[in-house]
Amino acid sequence: MSFVTESPVWRPFTQHALQPGAFKIARAEGAWLESEDDRRFLDAISSWWVITHGHRHPAIMRAIREETERLDQIIFAGFTHEPAEALARRLVALTPPGLDYVFYSDSGSTCVEVAIKMALGFWRNRGDSRTRIVALEHGYHGDTIGTMSVGARSPFNAPYEPLLYAVSRIPFPTRGREQETLDALERACGERPAAFLVEPLILGAGGMLVYGVDTLKEMRRICAHHNVLFIADEVMTGFGRTGTLFACQQADVIPDIACYAKGLTGGALPLAVTMCKREIFEAHLSPERARAFFHSSSYTANPIACAAGLANLDVWATGEPAARVAALCDMQAKRLARFADDSRFSNVRRLGTIAALDLNLAQAGYLATVALDLMRFFNERGLLLRPLGPTIYVLPPYCVEDAELGLVYEAIGEAADRFGGG
Repeated sequence: MSFVTESPVWRPFTQHALQPGAFKIARAEGAWLESEDDRRFLDAISSWWVITHGHRHPAIMRAIREETERLDQIIFAGFTHEPAEALARRLVALTPPGLDYVFYSDSGSTCVEVAIKMALGFWRNRGDSRTRIVALEHGYHGDTIGTMSVGARSPFNAPYEPLLYAVSRIPFPTRGREQETLDALERACGERPAAFLVEPLILGAGGMLVYGVDTLKEMRRICAHHNVLFIADEVMTGFGRTGTLFACQQADVIPDIACYAKGLTGGALPLAVTMCKREIFEAHLSPERARAFFHSSSYTANPIACAAGLANLDVWATGEPAARVAALCDMQAKRLARFADDSRFSNVRRLGTIAALDLNLAQAGYLATVALDLMRFFNERGLLLRPLGPTIYVLPPYCVEDAELGLVYEAIGEAADRFGGG
């Protein structure tokens, strides 16, 4: 078995004392990963939610190869290039109207960090001392200091607590208790914060927690009423995951600032954007250099990554991904239905192409050891699934076939038999 046990690599979100090895993947195509010893794994979580159309989509791979013959990395201060300019124009045309400016970065964490800094800079340059961020309970926005601060306090960030700044947190809109959330947001906005940051319709790492379109729409209304900037973190939800191209579309919500990453290149290369309304850009526009937006990374708007992003948008323009998303939504709904009345599970839920259910166990929370047992169980059956504690979620690339999805749900049923519940 190709299982690396002696390596200098320090892997993310891994306790090496409990998970000393890693499967060494040699090839990837479509919905499948293949190890050096020819073991195959169905990628049922899109390699941490990034792969949309499938691994190594031909059009995206071709665009990457072609761009390497023209450009590699170009400084993006004082210089520009056509892949970045063209991708920005396409994104402005594709995203909710009014998001007129595009700031490039390279990951979900960084594009949310950029959004927070944009919001604070906006108010400071307007002479208004607004510095507090409002965030939703159980949210996760990344692992930089700023994004950890606005995310839920958890074992993820406990060691770094001295560095984290305070935020106003409102309760998650649990079904039937949405008004409590809206009332809390109303009170928080009355204290004149800089911005409200939210994952629209579904919280990812917080446990795939789903809430309604009407609640999202009302959150936006409250922020607009109080003149509080509304930041939509669509890092995971963008590019079809929730059934529409962007989650905010389902609520007819136009954010003041929006964050997109993961599926922006179809998952092929790291690239992210923070998009904002004109007034936020113009608040930083001044003859005074001190009012500029001071943020960058060395690889801002990498031409090869931008070329991959353009190719991804070309793929979406064919209409095929939208049809695949619709088909996957139906497949997930039908496969998930078998567990709707299964006493071993609770909170069986789906939003678009994302399905999740909670195994009823005494252990709870992300650090529940059952998560590692489940992970190994699924790996042994040729499946890449990474449960969030007792929460099992299925978030595959759009190319997955119904028979392949059937393998996932059969294994979930077997896991319930093995590990108990009910």
